[in-house]
Amino acid sequence: MLYIGIDLGTSAVKLLLMDGNGEIKKIVSKEYPLFFPNPGWSEQNPEDWFEQSMNGLKELTAECDKSQIAGISFGGQMHGLVVLDEEDNVIRPAILWNDGRTGEETEYLNTVVGKETLSKYTANIAFAGFTAPKILWMKRHEPERFQKIKKIMLPKDYLAYRLCGTFCTDVSDASGMLLMDVKNKCWSKEMLEICSITEEQLPKLYESYEVVGSLKKNIAEELGMTEEVKVIAGAGDNAAAAVGTGTVGEGMCNISLGTSGTIFISSKKFKVDENNALHSFAHADGNYHLMGCMLSAASCNKWWSEEILKTTDFVNEQAGITKLGENNVFYLPYLMGERSPHNDPKVRAAFIGMSMDTTREEMTQAVLEGVAFGLRDSLEVARSLGINIARTKICGGGAKSPLWKKIIANVMNIKVEVIESEEGPALGAAMLAAVGCGEYPDVETATKQFVKTIDTVEPEKELVEKYEERYQKFKNIYPAVKNLF
Repeated sequence: MLYIGIDLGTSAVKLLLMDGNGEIKKIVSKEYPLFFPNPGWSEQNPEDWFEQSMNGLKELTAECDKSQIAGISFGGQMHGLVVLDEEDNVIRPAILWNDGRTGEETEYLNTVVGKETLSKYTANIAFAGFTAPKILWMKRHEPERFQKIKKIMLPKDYLAYRLCGTFCTDVSDASGMLLMDVKNKCWSKEMLEICSITEEQLPKLYESYEVVGSLKKNIAEELGMTEEVKVIAGAGDNAAAAVGTGTVGEGMCNISLGTSGTIFISSKKFKVDENNALHSFAHADGNYHLMGCMLSAASCNKWWSEEILKTTDFVNEQAGITKLGENNVFYLPYLMGERSPHNDPKVRAAFIGMSMDTTREEMTQAVLEGVAFGLRDSLEVARSLGINIARTKICGGGAKSPLWKKIIANVMNIKVEVIESEEGPALGAAMLAAVGCGEYPDVETATKQFVKTIDTVEPEKELVEKYEERYQKFKNIYPAVKNLF
C-alpha cells in the first residue's frame, strides 16, 4: 500500500509518497505567499494551503496506482490561528506561529492570569506565537470578526477539514495552543473561559495516528482516488519530524534546523520544566515530550546569505570557514524575537565583536554558531532537569551542512546522528498514516522499521573546550542587550 505525508510549512507544502516498507517513491513541493501586513506580523491565506496541497497531491500521484493509496496524514506549522464562520468561510488570514503582535495579550496571560496558573491549567506559559494570545488579540482588536467565529483550528487541521470534513486536531499540535490540559489530553475549561470561547468552537482531540475520516466524494473524484482513502490526524511539525527521525519512546533527542530551530526530547512520562523555559507537550507516539524552540534558525543563514551577501551558494560561503572555536564575532539569532528560553518577542538579532580585520567568513561562521548557541540554551535547561542527552538526531534544511552539524556537535558536546532520510515532518506524517491504516501496530515499531542512521558526527575534545569558552561569553550577551529592545 501507499501512504502520503503532507508537511504544511511556512513557505511551502511538501508532499511525500511512501510505500509500506518505508521506501520514498516521490516528493513534491509547492510554494505559497507569506504576508507581513505590519512590522512583526506574519499571515497566510488558508485557501493557498488547500489549493497548493491539491495541486501537489495531483502531481505526487500522477504516475502511481492510485488504488494503492491507503492513507493521508499531516505535519504542520504549529500555533497558527485559523477561524471559520458558520458557513465555513475563513474569517481572516491565518495568524502564524512567528507572528509577534500579541505582546500585550501574552503579558496579560503571564502576569495577570499568572504563569503558575497557566502552567497548572496547560503545563505551559504564554508565548507570543501561541494560539490563545492570538484569540485574545482578535477579541480585542477585531471584535466583529471574533463574534463570527464558529470553528477554531490549526493550519494542518484546515487541510484535514477540507479533505474529509472532520473538525479535528491532534494532541501534539493542540498542546501549542495554550488551550489544552496537556497532562490529561483534554481541553482546559479554565482556559476556554479566559479566552471567551466554548468547547464547541474547538475541534475534537485525537492521537496523531488515529483515523479521523476518509476523503470526501468530490475530493476523491478530483484527485482520482477512492473514498476509502483514510485521513489520519497527523501532528505538529516538530512532533512529526521527531517521528520521521525515530525520536520516540524514552529520552531520545532530535534537533531540527528548519526556519525555526528546535531541540526535542521524547519521554514516556509527563514532565514539566518548572520555569517553563521548555514547552511540555503531548507527542505523536501517544506519550509526551519537552521542546525548546528558537524562532529563527536556518532562516538566519538564509537571511544572511540571500539578503545581505546576495548569494544562494550556501556551500561556497561556508567553504572558507576553518577556525572553529576561535571566532571573536558573536551573533544573536533573534530575527523574529525569541521563544525558548527567553520568551522575548521584542528582542532582535545583532552582531557583536567585529573589528577592522573581521572577515566575511567570520560573519557567516558567527551566524551558524549563534544558532548552535541558541539551541544549547534550551539543552542547558533540559540538563538542569537531570536529563542526560548524549546523542541527537538532526533534520531540517540546515542539517544538509556538514559544517553546521560539526559546530552543533561540539557546541553541545553530544554525538549528532545523521539519518538516511532527512525529510522530517513529511516522512513522519506518512509514517503516521501507515500506523493509522494498520500497516504497523504503533509508532515506535514503525520508526524502527524506517529510520536508519548512516553517519555520526562526534564531538572533538579540543573543539568542545574552545566552544565551551565561547558559549560562556555568548550567554552573557542577551542579558546585557535585552533592554535596548
